Amino acid sequence: MKPPDFLADVAAACEPCLDGLLADGEVPADLAAAMRHSVLGGGKRLRPALCLAAARACGAADAQTRLLPAACAVELIHAYSLVHDDMPAMDDADLRRGRPSCHRAFGEAVAILAGDALQALAFEVLARPLPGVAAADQLAAAAILARATGPAGMCGGQALDLAATAAPPDDAGLWRLQAMKTGALLGASLRIGARLAGAGGAAFDCVAACGERLGEAFQITDDILDVTAADASWGKARGSDARAGKVTAVSRLGLEGARLRADAAAAAAAAALEPLGAAAASLSELARYAAGRLW
Repeated sequence: MKPPDFLADVAAACEPCLDGLLADGEVPADLAAAMRHSVLGGGKRLRPALCLAAARACGAADAQTRLLPAACAVELIHAYSLVHDDMPAMDDADLRRGRPSCHRAFGEAVAILAGDALQALAFEVLARPLPGVAAADQLAAAAILARATGPAGMCGGQALDLAATAAPPDDAGLWRLQAMKTGALLGASLRIGARLAGAGGAAFDCVAACGERLGEAFQITDDILDVTAADASWGKARGSDARAGKVTAVSRLGLEGARLRADAAAAAAAAALEPLGAAAASLSELARYAAGRLW
């Protein structure tokens, strides 16, 4: 599936913004190099695009101009999570985005510090004043990001993932694991955009519902790609989940069952946006792309 034009536009805008956020002369050279390797080494910039598209859906037509640094803060969190997930004590991955993972390129100690530094930098960026955004909305956005990143979100999901190797979860446990490890930050991307646009009530609820089902569809698609994609297009070694003994949507449902569940989640994500009408066109297109990368 061809990436939406909006995603390409946001990705192009993110690169100089991220480059500027990482250009701090006070950072030790090896740490700075590891952070830049992890952030600027490619990537679709899907989470910033979802953040900005959600803001547009909630009435912020100029979101890309005003809110880009906040959207890039979400990408910094995503990059930090990849650095730590790739570590030997976690997923033990040699490749990320077709290049050596951070700990392979810079050593484990520097990689740990790079992940820590990217997380801290994300909240520093999100705390900086944004034009036209009320302080209360900015604070709420920071709280959303912290919740999605911490023990009830990605970190908790990673803990469940590690435990699942020794004690495979039941179906409910698998979907909870995936919702926390992957879905939490994807859903937060949308809710942060909506909050920074000043949305509340029904509009915020529509965007939140879309994000919840989109996160499910995205992770199931990842599970399928881990089985079916060529290493060159996938950016990391295929079959890593099976080699690690992980329970996934594919191992639990089979390929066809996983595709059917991903389709259902993607349809529910799109349906959640219908009350927002044309304003949600970019977000709806992004959601279809994120959930339909196989097709």
